Amino acid sequence: MPIALLALTAGAFGIGTTEFVIMGLLLQVSADLHVSIAAAGLLISAYALGVAVGAPLLTVATRKLPRKTVLLALMAIFTLGNLACALAPSYEWLMAARIVTSLAHGTFFGVGAVVATGLVPPERRASAIAIMFTGLTAATLLGVPAGAWLGLHFGWRSAFWAVTAIGVAAFAVLAVFVPRTRGDAAPVALRHELAVLGRPQVLLGLAMTVAGYAGVFAVFTYVQPLLTRITGLAEGSVSGVLLLFGAGMAAGNLLGGKLADRGPIRAVLITLTALAAVLGAMQLAIATPFAAIAFFGVLGVASFATVAPLQMRVLEKADGAGQNLASSLNIAAFNLGNAIGAWAGGVVIERGPGLTALGWVAALITLLGLGLAAWSRLIDRRDSIACPAAAGA
Repeated sequence: MPIALLALTAGAFGIGTTEFVIMGLLLQVSADLHVSIAAAGLLISAYALGVAVGAPLLTVATRKLPRKTVLLALMAIFTLGNLACALAPSYEWLMAARIVTSLAHGTFFGVGAVVATGLVPPERRASAIAIMFTGLTAATLLGVPAGAWLGLHFGWRSAFWAVTAIGVAAFAVLAVFVPRTRGDAAPVALRHELAVLGRPQVLLGLAMTVAGYAGVFAVFTYVQPLLTRITGLAEGSVSGVLLLFGAGMAAGNLLGGKLADRGPIRAVLITLTALAAVLGAMQLAIATPFAAIAFFGVLGVASFATVAPLQMRVLEKADGAGQNLASSLNIAAFNLGNAIGAWAGGVVIERGPGLTALGWVAALITLLGLGLAAWSRLIDRRDSIACPAAAGA
């Protein structure tokens, strides 16, 4: 395993921690800043929307810079944004700081994924992406529970001070270990980058990422109120459940990478089917503490098993000059799905049947992504039949 890949993983850990840490702090933020739980949940949606907007814009704006330089600049933005979150005197300030921080997210993972695939042989590319995204799973496994514990004992701001320190450490690791890649010497022309947007299968891949993953955040955004108000667990036990969820994510991430190495679209179909089934079982699972805890562990596996296949599918169809932009756009698609899921969950809570119905709504959203994946595979089959005929014409 190249040490540069581990450096990318360290950066992913820092960024993943700041994205997810707020989920274990919703009740504290809500009480301290005098806003509703749904309004606090919008801090997650706003972050995700910032990623969705920032990923393509910053990828295009930085395309002529060395990839290592881009990664370091993005980590600096991330660190300063978290410092602003820790100092936020109001809900509006915190919202603005979260948005600034989010701008670094999509391009970091998009460019980082391309760098990761260049560090290993072609048959290991999906696994390399999965290893980098292990930083996200480690963030959920370690960073988010630690943030929830800090928030419970020292106030929610302490969690953002800790994440700021993580950002400084990640910057140093990236500076030392990530090499300049061969692609740094020859920037891709803008028209070649943008040409990827004309590929129907790339656009379909982005759409299946949005819809397929949105269901996860319709549930996971509200993990704290689900466990405390429906299951009846103590607030202090939430960090333990988040730890289990993170362990599930780590296992699911590596499983998804192995599946995607054997065929991205097949892996997408398998993992989205499993995810929809798990989400559909939520209403029954959260009725008792043991079942609820087990549910979030299984949800961790199912949710992150989709990540490497969805990312690899888009890279596969972008193949060539547009991979940087396509990779960043797919990270944006994940986060657009996060925003839609968090928003949809808030609507179900405040205007719909309430917390207990989140699982059914989440499963329906994920099934839409599964339908798009099935359509994409049909197009592949149609093209495989048509190509020999065209070749013989």
